[in-house]
This record gives sequence, structure tokens and C-alpha cells, in this order.
Amino acid sequence: MSHEASTPLEFSPCHSPGMVDLARRYCLLIECSSAKEPGWLTEVADLLPRLHAAVTTLVAAGPSKTSDELTPDLDARFELFSHLRRLLGDRDGYWLEFDRVDDSQAMTGSLADDLTDIYCELKHGLRVIDRHPERAIQGWLSGYEFHWRRHLVDAQRHLAMLAAQGRLA
Repeated sequence: MSHEASTPLEFSPCHSPGMVDLARRYCLLIECSSAKEPGWLTEVADLLPRLHAAVTTLVAAGPSKTSDELTPDLDARFELFSHLRRLLGDRDGYWLEFDRVDDSQAMTGSLADDLTDIYCELKHGLRVIDRHPERAIQGWLSGYEFHWRRHLVDAQRHLAMLAAQGRLA
């Protein structure tokens, strides 16, 4: 079935089953992350490129419209960030391009922060996907364009470095 160029696309879970499934899988991995499950980070590293491809496909399918702002639960976000930071330990921090290299305390990149922000954006969409699929998809697109794209890229880069060093597990 082909769409004419002037036919607007309407988003629904049917247009993006991969994105919805990947978002659910990602959120489940983060929610179940534990020192007792050492493979969780490897699974996240394997999942992020597929999530990136899925959201990029949505971006290519149509521009984002203004969507409802995510109203974060800052206490829950901090709790998740702290949990992930404890789990990651010395694998959490990484250098960003403008960090001072003469001071290891100057590392400003945080894998825990990246994973937490991606989680919060995806979880928000999953909460409304069944009732308001277009709103959920538009929220993901808008959030991706203005916020979590950078977290996704930074997380993928840092996880690739950890994998190359044999430090994912």
C-alpha cells in the first residue's frame, strides 16, 4: 500500500510496533536491573541501537508536533538514577568533549543519567500508548528531538567503549 506525498501520516502502535516493543523491553530491563542480573547492561547495550533505529524511522515518517510536556516525578527519577549509579560503579562516568582532562573529577558524562532520562521519556509514552497512541508517539518524537537523542547517542558510545574494554558484565 502506498501513500501519496500529500497524505498525512497518522501514528498509531500499528505504524510503530517495533518502537513500542523496544520501549517496553528497555523499560523492563531498567526496572529489573540488579547486581544479581549481571547481563542486564549487555542487554541494554544490544537494545539501544535497535531503539535508535526505531525512533529514527518514526522521525523519518513524519515531523513531531507539539505534545504534552513530560511532568517528571523528580523523586522517582533521582531514586532510579541513584540505583543505576550504584550498579554501574566505576563504569558510570565518562568524558565529554569539553571536560578538563587533568582532573578525573571533571568527568561530566554519566551513563546512569543517560539511561534514566531515556527510561523516563519512554515510560511516559508507554503510560498513554493504549489510550492515546498518537500522543505517545508524538511525545517520543518531541522528546527525542529536544532531549533524549543526545542521551541515546552518548549511552551507545560509552557502552561500546565498555564492551571494547570487556567491562559490560
